[in-house]
Amino acid sequence: MIVITGATGNTGRSAAEKLLEAGERVRAIGRNAEKLQALAHKGAEPLAGDVLDSGFLARAFSGADVAYLMIPPNMTSKDPRGEQERVTDSFAAAVKKSGIKRVVVLSSIGADKSERTGPVVGLHNFEEKIKDIGGVNALFLRPTYFMENHLAQIPVIKAMGIMAGTIRANLKMAQIATRDIAQATADALRERDFEGHQTRELLGPREITFEEAATIFGRTIGRPTLKYQQVANSMAAMGMRQMGLSDEGVRLFLEMADALNDRWMKPLETRSEVNTTPTTMEQFASDVFAPAYNRTA
Repeated sequence: MIVITGATGNTGRSAAEKLLEAGERVRAIGRNAEKLQALAHKGAEPLAGDVLDSGFLARAFSGADVAYLMIPPNMTSKDPRGEQERVTDSFAAAVKKSGIKRVVVLSSIGADKSERTGPVVGLHNFEEKIKDIGGVNALFLRPTYFMENHLAQIPVIKAMGIMAGTIRANLKMAQIATRDIAQATADALRERDFEGHQTRELLGPREITFEEAATIFGRTIGRPTLKYQQVANSMAAMGMRQMGLSDEGVRLFLEMADALNDRWMKPLETRSEVNTTPTTMEQFASDVFAPAYNRTA
């Protein structure tokens, strides 16, 4: 039995589907019972509950061979870091109580740092909490910057005709599609070939700048002159608040952007066949970005 938390999210849902297609038994965990029905129809055992309830999680992990653990993102919270700590305390208590021996944890590049990485500090702490549990074999997946983050640019492009953000325009940075994270997750859950505490970075197909990404997106959506412009933190903060982020959520995202810009937050592994993933920015633009752009009024 494989347990998937966050089973209605991008990586969890896709990983669960891949495992079911491969004939694995999957227990799908999520907050919303109705949203879990799509996986139930494909053969998963749905289990709805609150990840802050460690008793619920312990029951969900009971009898399983391995579990996928991820923190549900909630940057609209007034206390996102506090919420991260409460969720990861619940996960750690449930892992300990259930006696499960293997977990795959969705973490991030930068989780080697204990400060100045915004929301990634919560992932650093998550890793440490799991390491403190005796007898648990843990694989910490550390993907780089999500290509899906660029979807937040769609209203900016439609309103202003440019892409804009606080990341340096010419910063070469590894970027990854979430479908590749899901594939790596499903593979790790099936193979269960990790012992002790291991980290595995996922670095996308290549390093790419936001300038280059803008050119690729522009060509795909029929705006061949589309440019990316770095803006001041204060301007970016206004836009993020309009998107519903709390003041503390904004502060954490800006801190993470600063950490990326000054390379405080960066991959530790040399690029290799193992940590390179297949989906290119061109493929992401065609398969995900352009359809989302065309759907948006």
